[in-house]
Amino acid sequence: MARQLQRLTAQAVKRLKQPGLYNDGGGLCLRIKPTGGKFWAFRYMLNGTAREMGLGAEHTIPLAEAREKATGYRKLLDAGVDPINTRKSEKSKKLTEEARALTFKQCAEVYVEAHKESWRNAKHAQQWENTLKTYAYPIIGDVLVRDIDDVFVTKVLEQKNKAFKDGKTLWQARTETASRLRGRIEKILDWATVKKYRQGENPARWQGHLKITMGAGSKAQGIKHQPALPYAQIGDFMVSLKEQDGIAPLSLMFTIMTAARTSETIGATWDEIDLKKKVWTVPASRIKGGREHRVPLSKAVLGILEPLKKLHDKLDKDERSNWVFPSNRRRRPLSNMAMLALLKRMERKDITVHGMRSSFRDWAAEQTNFPREIAEAALAHISGDKTEASYLRTDHFEKRRLLLDAWARYCETPSASKGKVVKGNFGKTV
Repeated sequence: MARQLQRLTAQAVKRLKQPGLYNDGGGLCLRIKPTGGKFWAFRYMLNGTAREMGLGAEHTIPLAEAREKATGYRKLLDAGVDPINTRKSEKSKKLTEEARALTFKQCAEVYVEAHKESWRNAKHAQQWENTLKTYAYPIIGDVLVRDIDDVFVTKVLEQKNKAFKDGKTLWQARTETASRLRGRIEKILDWATVKKYRQGENPARWQGHLKITMGAGSKAQGIKHQPALPYAQIGDFMVSLKEQDGIAPLSLMFTIMTAARTSETIGATWDEIDLKKKVWTVPASRIKGGREHRVPLSKAVLGILEPLKKLHDKLDKDERSNWVFPSNRRRRPLSNMAMLALLKRMERKDITVHGMRSSFRDWAAEQTNFPREIAEAALAHISGDKTEASYLRTDHFEKRRLLLDAWARYCETPSASKGKVVKGNFGKTV
């Protein structure tokens, strides 16, 4: 058998020019084509069938390497394995691995594109893209998603920037942003795992993992609450508010008495308002919790809306817009900064529009006997608690109407005239 192997020499391979098949032994052959090209081939018999597989061009694979390949294939044959099928399988596996070799940025872009239609609004998608672009991509954007581990995730969260004072990390300086970023990375890595682009546990998970290694975060930093107006002062504030001119004061009064969010108010359209039924239906796309929210309209709120609707109906179609609180341009809604700017003009930098929701919540807890769940439902809060969830499913619209009617009356009452508590029998006062 030894005499049948290694029949060729490196020099002979270089000298050979005549087209044909030259046997080195053990199945290894040099094939010279009419064009002069030289190629290695491995020829063998399997189950009575002659087969041949190419090993590559002679100018890239020297004789010694070709013999090494042939030896490996003979071992497969001895084990009853077809070398051609094995190579096909290896090639397919390699192609699959290459197809799965996506970077974190590629996975993130696909994830955002696939999910942004289900998110509340375009702003939410933009926030995703901005945080990833600013903080994640510079560090892990070009890293294969299968290679991302604890070290990479921690490096993102503990990155430093000149904008962070006292040499603080992102996690220390901007904990809320870092926390949202961590959650987004976790979702992208979960998606990549489901898609088979990576394996193993998610290194961005919080419970039982980063919660232990990253520390308190926002607790150390201090959680910042939106400055709220003490509810006892709401009546006097409303008196001052009514002295202001323009659409912004009306929108702020509306926001306060409906306990709505700024985005819900400025996005309100007339087709969402039913003045006869005294209800404002905010679509799920504009609600933070992602569920349609019906808001009862009190007498005081109708007093704001009805004059606006009459003015709206009197306008020519070319001048008319569908916004309840339009900007000066009419075709656009009121700016999301308009109410905040109004507070500054009133020299009330100590409070915020969003803080008015806290004022309502504190009043409902301390000055009424309405169930906690009704107040939470009025704020369109989605809770994981089963009892609160049952309230959300059944809506309890009429009970919320009584609560918001009482709140509107309270808002319209000067401080000196207050002191009555709204009882739990839904609306009766003592």
